[in-house]
Amino acid sequence: DAFVGPDAGGLECIPNLDGRIDAVEIQPALGIPVALVVNPPGTERAVNVVGTVIDEQRVWDLSLDFADDGLARIEASALGDHWFADSFPAGEFVAPVDAAGNTLGVYTHEPDGLRLYGVASRDEAPASGQTLLAYTAPVLLYRFPIEAGSEHVSVGEVSNGTLLGLPYAGRDVYEVRVVGTGRLELPDLSFDQAHRVDTRVTVEPTVGAPTSRRQVSWLFECFGEVARATS
Repeated sequence: DAFVGPDAGGLECIPNLDGRIDAVEIQPALGIPVALVVNPPGTERAVNVVGTVIDEQRVWDLSLDFADDGLARIEASALGDHWFADSFPAGEFVAPVDAAGNTLGVYTHEPDGLRLYGVASRDEAPASGQTLLAYTAPVLLYRFPIEAGSEHVSVGEVSNGTLLGLPYAGRDVYEVRVVGTGRLELPDLSFDQAHRVDTRVTVEPTVGAPTSRRQVSWLFECFGEVARATS
């Protein structure tokens, strides 16, 4: 007889591939670990973020699986479970901003966007020194709906912060642009309508030289961020 499995229940979100990602299609999921393939610390990977055009569709091929790749488990959790909760009264949840999970970002998910309120070290007294950087006003990371051509700039100011155990003040400038959509090839999955989002963060400390970090993320309806490259 044909096998009949148990009822898996209905999915809360089903991609409709309408060319945009609405707020309801990229909601936080707390307590659900996600396994990501990452290159080891101290190594680099060549990533073609431009991609190639195949049959009139942009294709990004990140399907190579290297022998020394590692596994990072990323999991979002409620803000109230962490030592720094009182420093972010308007925050809702936290998620790691690095593969090791040593630094956590504090976020809210709202109908018009995903906002970052600041970052903090996972442990209150780590060996590297405590980090607690709270923005005076939150930074808009993603503006909903996410669709090709959308772009914005958001600035986060930090005063009386702590970075690796040392006093810190400065500002972070986030430049976010949705470049376009296309097919994303990963080692185990393929997404036919992934959105490429470029984010450049310029860190301008009150004392010291500014630095910048470029991040290219690929987002997909209902799955959220499925790949990331940083430099």
